[in-house]
Amino acid sequence: MPADLVISNLHASIDGSEILRGVDLELSKGQVHAIMGPNGSGKSTLAHVLMGHPAYEVTEGEVTFMGQDVLELEPDERSRLGVFLAFQYPSAIPGVTVANFLRMALNAHRRSPEGEENPIRIPEFRKLLQENMEILKIDRSMTSRYLNDGFSGGEKKRMEMLQMAVLRPALAIMDETDSGLDIDALRIVSEGVNRLSGPDMGVLVITHYSRLLRYIKPDVVHVLVNGRIVETGGPEVADKLESEGYAPYGVEEEAVVNG
Repeated sequence: MPADLVISNLHASIDGSEILRGVDLELSKGQVHAIMGPNGSGKSTLAHVLMGHPAYEVTEGEVTFMGQDVLELEPDERSRLGVFLAFQYPSAIPGVTVANFLRMALNAHRRSPEGEENPIRIPEFRKLLQENMEILKIDRSMTSRYLNDGFSGGEKKRMEMLQMAVLRPALAIMDETDSGLDIDALRIVSEGVNRLSGPDMGVLVITHYSRLLRYIKPDVVHVLVNGRIVETGGPEVADKLESEGYAPYGVEEEAVVNG
C-alpha cells in the first residue's frame, strides 16, 4: 500500500536561490516522522512548500497526499484536504477572537467540495473547544482574546495545538514548535500532540533540537542537510545527533543539539 504523503525529488527555491535539492520522503497516517538538521538546511522551507507558501517556487519534483497532487492546490485547498501546519512563529490577528477564528476555520473545513455550507452548531462547538482546552491546559478566558495578540511564546504554541485539536488534520506538520518553549510548555504541547496522533493522523515534526523527541517519540528520523535528506532511520538517529552533532555530515558548527 502506498504511503499517504509521498515527496519525490522535491526541489524548491526562494528569490532564485535553491534551498531544497531533491527531497524524498514517505509518511503514512498513524506514523510520527521527525526531520532534524542544522540551521539553514531547508527544514522550514520544506514545511512552507508543503503548505503552499507563495514565496517559494517548486522547480522540480512531486508531492502527493492521499493520492492528490498537493502542488496543484491552493493553501486553503491543502488545508481542507487535511494538511495542517503549526508555525514556528504564529502571527497575531488583532480584532479576531480565538473562538471566532477556530469556528470559522472549522466551518471552512466542513464546507462541501461544491461549496455547500454545513456550519457546526454553537453548543457542539463550545463543547469541542472546552474539551480540547482542558486537555491542553488552556484557560477558558483565552477564547475571548484576539488570536495571538499579546500572547507569550508558550501561549501561541498552545493555540497552534488547539487549532490542530479542533481541525483534526490527517497530516500535521510541526515547524519547530519547540522553539522558545520552556520545559513545562514543551511538555504540555507534546502531551497534546501525543493525544491527538493516532491511526487517522500522521505527524511530521521539524526540529533543530533533540529535546522535543524525548516527549514526542518518532517512528522515523530523517536528517536534512544542505537541502537533502542524508540519513533516515529509527529513534537512534536522534540519539546519534545528540552525542555527535552534525559534524559527521560535514557541518562543523552546532555540535550540541540537545539545547
